[in-house]
Amino acid sequence: MSGSLRRFAAITRLSQKQPFADLADPINRIHPFLKNRTKTQAREYVRFPNVVRKVREYEISPSLFSSSFSSSSSSSTASFGKLGFVGWYLGMVKSWPVLTKSVTSSAIYVAADLSSQTISKSSSEPYDLVRTSRMAGYGLLILGPSLHLWFNLMSKLFPKRDLISTLKKMAMGQLLYGPTMTVVFFSLNARLQGESGDEIVSRLKRDLLPTMLNGIMYWPFCDFITFRFVPVHLQPLVSNSFSYLWTVYMTYMASLEKPVSITC
Repeated sequence: MSGSLRRFAAITRLSQKQPFADLADPINRIHPFLKNRTKTQAREYVRFPNVVRKVREYEISPSLFSSSFSSSSSSSTASFGKLGFVGWYLGMVKSWPVLTKSVTSSAIYVAADLSSQTISKSSSEPYDLVRTSRMAGYGLLILGPSLHLWFNLMSKLFPKRDLISTLKKMAMGQLLYGPTMTVVFFSLNARLQGESGDEIVSRLKRDLLPTMLNGIMYWPFCDFITFRFVPVHLQPLVSNSFSYLWTVYMTYMASLEKPVSITC
């Protein structure tokens, strides 16, 4: 009985120290800042419709948005039209370097051979598509891979692109690569036309030296630009571009009649 009385007296003293109003409002018991914060948030919620009205006043017109979007999309399409093929080609050079350069060489040889035939033939004569096929095969299987290997070799032997390194690369091209590829071109093309070994030798004696002399007047300028200013992975493309005019001349020389063999 005495224990129950003591507990009742303790509860009575606690209720006198802490009013029941504070127990009903626990925020006041925690911290006065929360009470003020709650009132501030309530005022902000009251002002929220005004904010919505202000936002609606400054809404962007749909026609303005559509016109700006259409102009930006048209400019993006125009820029893609200008740079899309270049980006695609550079990606192909990076992913499939030998194949891309070989196909490029083949396409340039086809265009050059058709141009050469257009210049030399009469309007009534048909195009020699067999001859064009030979040029396409040479560019695809021989010239394209050899250009890839040659330019990579030059970049390893002479990695710099200063004047001295450029002149060394030009000299190597005129002394080694140019004569070798000219002999291969004339010999292979003559062989595919059915010429014998003696006839091929006679053709080389007749056509090789004039071709080399004309090449000395044309290729040093092209090689200087290629080796001096063009990155190594794009050098075959630039060289093929320069070789268009040269290939027109080469296909013309290769199409000349075989020399008459002199027998004793």
